[in-house]
Amino acid sequence: FFFQAEDGIRHSSVTGVQTCALPISLSGGQQQRGAIARTLVQGARVILADEPIASLDPESSRRVMEVLSLINREDRCTIVVSLHQVEYARAFCPRVVALCGGCVAYDGEAAGLTDARLAEIYGARSRELISESAVPARPLPDLLRAAA
Repeated sequence: FFFQAEDGIRHSSVTGVQTCALPISLSGGQQQRGAIARTLVQGARVILADEPIASLDPESSRRVMEVLSLINREDRCTIVVSLHQVEYARAFCPRVVALCGGCVAYDGEAAGLTDARLAEIYGARSRELISESAVPARPLPDLLRAAA
């Protein structure tokens, strides 16, 4: 039990959630990060995150994606994230799988999923997937390590 409590405190500091906060007092982003911390305390080696930033503001979305990215790199935990925000996938995910009509249309490095490639896959609808004003800053490894 002691090790679980110690892990919980470590993961709550990584995720930025206070260990004594009541769930009702947490923002949407804090609730998402708290859910991530709970998953890690339970010893998960794989996290399936279904649209973890769908209802969050850009800053909270960036923080949640930074936490997932940090956990992937530092804890070597596999993270599978479904996103509709292509700019977040390109900024935070080393590998991207794009689906179209239930089939895999792209599977590769995030850098390879260019606007032109999106247009090939989704046609005119690709413009809806890219929001220039909401492009998050790329996470900086030194800043993420400082959070740990």
